[in-house]
Amino acid sequence: MTTGTIRITVALFALGLGVLSQRGNLLVGVLLGAVAAALALCVEVILRRAPMVRLVWGAAGALLGSVMGGLLGGVLHVAFSGSSMGSTALVLSLALGGYVGGALGARRGPDVTGLNAMLFAGERAGRSVKLVDTSAIIDGRLADLAATGFIEGPLVVPGFVLCELQQIADSGDPRKRTRGKRGFDILQRMQRLPGALVEVQELDVPGIDDVDRKLVALARDRGAKVVTTDYNLNKLAELSGVTVLNVNEVANAVKSALVAGEAMKVHVMREGKEAGQGLGYLDDGTMVVIEHGKRWIGQTVDVVVTSVLQTPSGRIIFTRLRGEEPARA
Repeated sequence: MTTGTIRITVALFALGLGVLSQRGNLLVGVLLGAVAAALALCVEVILRRAPMVRLVWGAAGALLGSVMGGLLGGVLHVAFSGSSMGSTALVLSLALGGYVGGALGARRGPDVTGLNAMLFAGERAGRSVKLVDTSAIIDGRLADLAATGFIEGPLVVPGFVLCELQQIADSGDPRKRTRGKRGFDILQRMQRLPGALVEVQELDVPGIDDVDRKLVALARDRGAKVVTTDYNLNKLAELSGVTVLNVNEVANAVKSALVAGEAMKVHVMREGKEAGQGLGYLDDGTMVVIEHGKRWIGQTVDVVVTSVLQTPSGRIIFTRLRGEEPARA
């Protein structure tokens, strides 16, 4: 049975119970049944989005809370045995105990990391979900990484991320439109990869409009990781306690390091800050400073690496023209 069929069946069942409970008043019975059906469907939607660890702890907390509430209600029932308050106190104690226990269990249960690691080891090992951001899709390197088989677990693209990609593809700016179309092409390529599991799921976070905040909230609630190349999203996720897989950091980690004396070719694009310097860039955007390279602007030259400077914004490679003697101090 599909989800829609099950929901219709539950709604009809609730309406039937409402009508049967109010045989003398059909309208009241239908209203009660409609309210019960709506509540049941709301609960189903909330539970469907919740991770398994929260469901288990919530159920355990509700059971324990009901037991504690029942004990307290029993005492109050005996204390007020001569009036109707006894039965009311018992019902309220059961309801409140179950609610408080369920809420605390769902909220605090996932923090018991040691026990969760034993109880949900199979689930976590077999399904390490990764939520993919728009920037990571458009970048393209994630598809190359997925093709190698290094990524485990499904790559999930939420519906609101797909909507943002569609807005970029429909933009009036030609550059944005090109990037959006590139993102759709890359996503289709990833879906065709035999070793990668890419899922597009209609997920949403009510009450939040910003896409980045939606992604972080969804990852936090589901215990998932966020895949991105966006610096701001990276920092927001880290501050929210969400694990981030930054494609840029992966690329830098596997990049071969350049050492002094290594030869390379670089296209001189413009002059540098110092007199006579020329500037070029590698394919990944790394700046290359060429001593005495100003006169070769617009040409590709052979250079030799003299040093590499690592800065917070990236690397800067200092070089000299091949064949020239290094400057002496």
